[in-house]
Amino acid sequence: MLQQRVLFTVVALPLGIAAVMAGGWIYAGVVALILARAAWEYAALFRSGGGQPSALILVGGVLAIFVVRATSGLVHDGWLLPVLIGLTMVIHLVQFERGRDRAGSDFAATLSGIFYVGLLGSYLILLRQLPDHGEWWLMLTLFAVMLADTSAYFVGITLGTHRLAPRLSPKKSWEGYISGVFFATVGTPLFLLLFRLFGLPDTPAFSLLNAGLLGLVIGIVPTLGDLGISMIKREMHQKDTSDILPGHGGVLDRIDSWLWAMPIGYYLILFLFLNSN
Repeated sequence: MLQQRVLFTVVALPLGIAAVMAGGWIYAGVVALILARAAWEYAALFRSGGGQPSALILVGGVLAIFVVRATSGLVHDGWLLPVLIGLTMVIHLVQFERGRDRAGSDFAATLSGIFYVGLLGSYLILLRQLPDHGEWWLMLTLFAVMLADTSAYFVGITLGTHRLAPRLSPKKSWEGYISGVFFATVGTPLFLLLFRLFGLPDTPAFSLLNAGLLGLVIGIVPTLGDLGISMIKREMHQKDTSDILPGHGGVLDRIDSWLWAMPIGYYLILFLFLNSN
């Protein structure tokens, strides 16, 4: 398992960095594929527990949010979200009329997937599109998440004795969680210094203090995203959302922390770091 995780990371990390730095439709295409797969896995989770969310509407809704936000930002949310809610309701009303007694629960599962994966996941593109070198803000946020996740994993399996959330994720420990916060806080400024060697500008916005604060917040909060998907998996009696990624499980397993980290990083950077300079 560990060897598979390391091998996958060694292969995927350079490709991910290349896509981030390339930007444009290359990056957008990669993120669209990631979110589409995560949405499909979200639907499959509920189906494994007897639900019948509409995978077509879920994946289509996620991609609709992504495309609209990628091309126009947040300005069209006012009409897009009501349309998706209405369309989802119509689909499940039809299903109920055809005999599906749990269509109301299916509606809730479909809609929650559209919002959870689509709304939160779209910040992967919004963060990349931030003014003042969005590619580097995205890189710092992603590496903060990876620092938190990786250190929490290794410290947890070696030193973890106090369970963080025994019912949700028995392997997670307070020792791992605290180490994740620590290494994200300390390590993100170090990556900022490293990134300066490759073109990150030395501006007040990209300060060591800002990087440390970004790492601290990313280390503290996005674990809830991991636990949230774990809650659904436990209810559906599933270990992983799929087995497509060696050593990691499914795409949704891999990006569960990202779904919280990206909007948190986006608004922290936009309103605190960029507006203060």
